Amino acid sequence: QVQPAESGGGVVQAGDSLTLSCSVSGGTFVGDDMVAWYRQAPGKEREVIGTITWDAGSRHYADSMRGRFTIYRNYHENRAWLHMNGQQPEDTAIYYCHIKRDSVVYWGQGTQVTVSS
Repeated sequence: QVQPAESGGGVVQAGDSLTLSCSVSGGTFVGDDMVAWYRQAPGKEREVIGTITWDAGSRHYADSMRGRFTIYRNYHENRAWLHMNGQQPEDTAIYYCHIKRDSVVYWGQGTQVTVSS
């Protein structure tokens, strides 16, 4: 079973930047993997931030997220990253990494990001 594992969440001040990481617990990414970042704020639906292909690093962002987040991966460190620049209180949410492999989606447990004013 593929087990994504997020880390890097915490409490930050408004305007701060934060980078979250995603790894495969007890395993590695595979070339054909699609990695996606989502978030879910209290009382709101889960929303996609963007995706990246593991092998080529091709990125796609949701229209509402473009320009606010940067997704990248470090092939040698076997991690995918979500960089958040200038976070605002509205960005408070649980952030999830998921991995799609062979048309099956595997979800991480999420990492909490709280942005204080």
